Amino acid sequence: MKPEQINNLIAFDKKHIWHPYTSMTNPLPAIPVVAAQGCELELADGRKLIDGMSSWWCAIHGYNHPELNAAAKTQIDKMSHVMFGGITHPSAVTLAEKLLAITPEPLQHIFFADSGSVSVEVAIKMALQYHHASGNKSKRRLLTVRKGYHGDTFAAMSVCDPVTGMHQIFADVVTKQYFAEQPTCRFDQPYDPQSITDIQRQLELYHENIAAVIIEPVVQGAGGMWFYHGDYLKDLRRLCDEYNVLLIFDEIATGFGRSGKLFACQWPDISPDIMCVGKSLTAGYMTLVAVLATTKVAHGISADSGVFMHGPTFMANPLACAVAIANLEILEQNRWPAQVENIKKLLTEGLEPCKTIPGVKDVRTLGAIGVVETENPVNVAKLQEFFVKNNVWIRPFNNLIYLMPPYIITNDQLNYLTEVIQKALQANLHQ
Repeated sequence: MKPEQINNLIAFDKKHIWHPYTSMTNPLPAIPVVAAQGCELELADGRKLIDGMSSWWCAIHGYNHPELNAAAKTQIDKMSHVMFGGITHPSAVTLAEKLLAITPEPLQHIFFADSGSVSVEVAIKMALQYHHASGNKSKRRLLTVRKGYHGDTFAAMSVCDPVTGMHQIFADVVTKQYFAEQPTCRFDQPYDPQSITDIQRQLELYHENIAAVIIEPVVQGAGGMWFYHGDYLKDLRRLCDEYNVLLIFDEIATGFGRSGKLFACQWPDISPDIMCVGKSLTAGYMTLVAVLATTKVAHGISADSGVFMHGPTFMANPLACAVAIANLEILEQNRWPAQVENIKKLLTEGLEPCKTIPGVKDVRTLGAIGVVETENPVNVAKLQEFFVKNNVWIRPFNNLIYLMPPYIITNDQLNYLTEVIQKALQANLHQ
């Protein structure tokens, strides 16, 4: 694009278009991207940035992948969309078969929807409707842990951290839920059984009012990029069974290999009653999520001819399902475990030196996730400018500078990403 065209594009965008979590009067800069290939984003001025974010964690196979492109092109020539009410289609059935084959065995029923936040809404509605149909009409609340994040719609906001989360302005509007202390048992240290004490106490006190516990297994994502021990979830599973409370796992961010297991719940080897998967489900091509439930939940909701009260317009969109099938077929080739393990090794080596830099509080890695936590919130705009000038795309938030790169990233690309983070910290751009 010519410089004048680029300037006009940026000016119009700044004046008229809202971007995520930003102001209309004083927005963060938005850089124009015109193409993407492999692990690189091409800017309007011709520069290329190595993408360390996988487009908010979903583009696990990078961009313009030939097999994913082919799946989308083949499907669009057949039909791009058809309503799912009273209709089914091969892409939805095939995708469901593939998902049931790789997710925990007790999960046997699938509800397709179209965004991570909506999948959480669906999961919560499932839990509430299950207990209502079972005669437990007092079970109308949720229990979760602090520092969690589950989305931006209203039920999802209600189970995000009410103090440190992004939705304090809505505190008096959303449903009041129960919150236990964040799991303090680090993933990379021996499990401390005392870490379950607070959520156990809340279940003892309030189980008659609690329909479900919702939690991000092993990895708390946008709430703080915290990795906690899988044995916490083993204890939580036992407690939920003891108190007749459903267990919901939000695997939107962790599903499909990101944590080092295909699903994070495989670290402790347990199954929830309801599980949400999304983001990487279509490898970043289309918006699609799946909410999986046990037969107990699905048949409980449907007792006495009950129907589940939800039905998105774009439910099981054929185009999205076709791309998701191709994505799962790529994962079935089983290269991702070696890719993720290599990413973890290089992230650990590349970010470890940051521990000694003043202002850095912690450095941690798990699977294909690397995190530098600073003592204070970073200047996002200043860091963003530095990263773009150094030809990388890294999007910090709050006090976190982190990497979640595509699985296909090369060693040279990943090493360069960690080098640039080191340079930014050494230049004191985080303070």
